[in-house]
Amino acid sequence: MFRLADFPTKKVTVLGGGKSGQAVAQLLAAHRCEVLISDEGTVQLQTPSAHITVETGGHTDNVFLADFIVKSPGIFPGSAVLLKAHELNIPVFSELEVALSFLPDGVNILAVSGTNGKTTTTALLGKILEKKFLRENAVGKVCVCGNIGTPISTCVDKVSKGDALVIEVSSYQLEDSTYFHPHIAGLLNITPDHLDHHNGMKNYMAAKARLFKDQTAQDFAVLNASDAVCAQLAEHIKSDVWAFSAQPKHWLKSDVFYDGDELIFSEGPHLRPPKLRGIHNIENAMAAALMALRAGATADDVQAAFADFHAMAHRIEPVATVRGVSYINDSKATNLDSTITALKSFEKNKTIWLILGGRDKGASYEVLLPYLKDHCKCILSIGECMDKIEKELHGDFPIVRCGTLEKAVAYGAQHAQPGEVVLLSPACASFDQFKSFEHRGDVFKELVRRLV
Repeated sequence: MFRLADFPTKKVTVLGGGKSGQAVAQLLAAHRCEVLISDEGTVQLQTPSAHITVETGGHTDNVFLADFIVKSPGIFPGSAVLLKAHELNIPVFSELEVALSFLPDGVNILAVSGTNGKTTTTALLGKILEKKFLRENAVGKVCVCGNIGTPISTCVDKVSKGDALVIEVSSYQLEDSTYFHPHIAGLLNITPDHLDHHNGMKNYMAAKARLFKDQTAQDFAVLNASDAVCAQLAEHIKSDVWAFSAQPKHWLKSDVFYDGDELIFSEGPHLRPPKLRGIHNIENAMAAALMALRAGATADDVQAAFADFHAMAHRIEPVATVRGVSYINDSKATNLDSTITALKSFEKNKTIWLILGGRDKGASYEVLLPYLKDHCKCILSIGECMDKIEKELHGDFPIVRCGTLEKAVAYGAQHAQPGEVVLLSPACASFDQFKSFEHRGDVFKELVRRLV
């Protein structure tokens, strides 16, 4: 467990100068630490501080003069700088764990993780809890943070006893945390992703399991009853387990299920789900509802939030209809399972022109074939992994090699017919051509707007 008091000289290195790295550096500097931010690239320090220095273009030996290191989530665990830190017995912590050590007593921590659906579920959970506080006329507030885009380090000094901290937690953050104790934790699903980073599925599952590791019998775990891996983890969870299921097949007793029209809770309420495309969003809604109910929200709070909630950016997001062709932005689909989920949200009418590709993450594209044949007319391939896509799918499905997102959108606009769909759901990371999946999605939306 991280405690700043265990490090009397308070010399810190933060590896990575991105948003979360800078946020935790500012937090530590405010607690009289001398902080070095070390990054292999360039860093634009948003808030200069006399207690923060920055080195760029690589990690020097100054990194190892620290009492402890805070690791940004994206840094590969087998990188040379981390291996040397371990050799020198320098403790390495996550931004998540360090930030939460400064959290005031009495703040309710709710955490959401899973391969897919984390951001939508986290945002929806935050909305439900906001409805709860509004109904109670309470002064308490909700802070939504973590992998959703707001670093946890920026929130810990904005909350107080009785408030709720709703955190989207990635496998990277969990892997780097020795101690993490959310009162209510939800795991949506586990399918192969980030296998290159975690060195295989076993380690990826172990990282996700850390979500519940430090919970006690007084805490709550919310799991997907239709996910076999979640059910497997349930056997080892010490907290009170609640389960949801939108599928007919499930491995755990469900406390809420979907009857095709409403969400039916074992505690009594029947609720209308939010108007979001796809069965996966039904699952997201059930998870958010169960977690919120465990935190004291009412069925009316949940229903009110459902009624107000709309599709989030970059997640099967309608952009425009141009000359009868619909353009959908699902740039958040950075793995194969996300793309399958997106395809399954459409009818089986073979009208989709799928923009696929980017930076490969190690899995085989062959798993897409049944869904491509049901839903798609053609693949428009882009990015670094075009060769792999063609090798694994060539001969089984039509592919047009476009290279760039701009050329793919132009090709789709030229050849798609009224009633058809151009869907950006890449199944890959964005870092070959873009800064992030948000950047990729924003570029797609701008290209579509130019068509309009």
